Amino acid sequence: MGEVSTVVDKKALPDVDRANLDVFSNTLQELASTDRQILVVTSDSRGSGKLGPFGQKYPAQHIEIGIAEQNLVGVAAGLASTGKKVFAVSPACFLTARSFEQIKTDVAYSDNPVKLIGISAGVSYGALGSTHHSLHDFAALRAVHNLMVVAPADNFETEQAIRQAAELDHPIYIRFGKKPMPLLSEANQAFAFGKGRIINQGDDLVLIATGETVYPALLAAHKLEALHDIKTTVISMHTIKPLDYDLLATVAAKGCPILTVEEHSVFGGLGEACASFLIQNGFRNRFRIMGIPDEYTVTGSQIEIFNHYGLSEEGITNEAQILLDL
Repeated sequence: MGEVSTVVDKKALPDVDRANLDVFSNTLQELASTDRQILVVTSDSRGSGKLGPFGQKYPAQHIEIGIAEQNLVGVAAGLASTGKKVFAVSPACFLTARSFEQIKTDVAYSDNPVKLIGISAGVSYGALGSTHHSLHDFAALRAVHNLMVVAPADNFETEQAIRQAAELDHPIYIRFGKKPMPLLSEANQAFAFGKGRIINQGDDLVLIATGETVYPALLAAHKLEALHDIKTTVISMHTIKPLDYDLLATVAAKGCPILTVEEHSVFGGLGEACASFLIQNGFRNRFRIMGIPDEYTVTGSQIEIFNHYGLSEEGITNEAQILLDL
């Protein structure tokens, strides 16, 4: 159904790699070994944030606040105001809800370049129930001015995001899940905040995903090609804000349907950010948002919740077929 220039060879895709949180921890340790300005502040989250080794190696660069997320952000903002490179690490569900006022006022509105790290994001804590789901963070933090919002998809994006965030003189929120993630592409190794990363290219359909939903979107693209010869562009839109409007306009200009996929509520996240831009700029592509619907969210593992809501290879494939009238 169209020409394709593929940057990912499915057969060449490596097996599952490390969890992004492991890469986050290892990268921070490497940076801290030569930069004493790097500080890590945690809210009883050293273990879940994979920061035990960091604390052992650099005890003078680690501050434990305890289960007091609002204090965590306030302390991090104060340290950042003195020139420290501060990574404030806490479960995303609590960091972005309990500490929303501090993120808004102490970090973003005061222009303190804190690196807010939301761990176990989305439904990574799925079995613990809705109180531990972070399905609101994109929506809440997109509405806060002067704050970047990022969700790396694989180990490469994670390492680059942490290295670049360490030198960023700007507030940023980065969210991570828990499960091991495969390297998505060895061909496209460019990463920059605010610039989406093309993982696969095609002219029949566009799949735009972020974080841990990018991999099932890529698998769905391969399945659509095998079943129907559908050539799909897959984009890792790792930066939710600022969104890569240039890339979005370029792929929308082809006129093919667009499907967004996110481990987040269908309200206020990646999908609605893309839809707003497209509508306001005159694009009329067939468009659909995949995410968690407005209901009492089911409890289970991340995989079980993904399967329940269709955020899986099979679910994304089925939704794409509906969008394409197949």
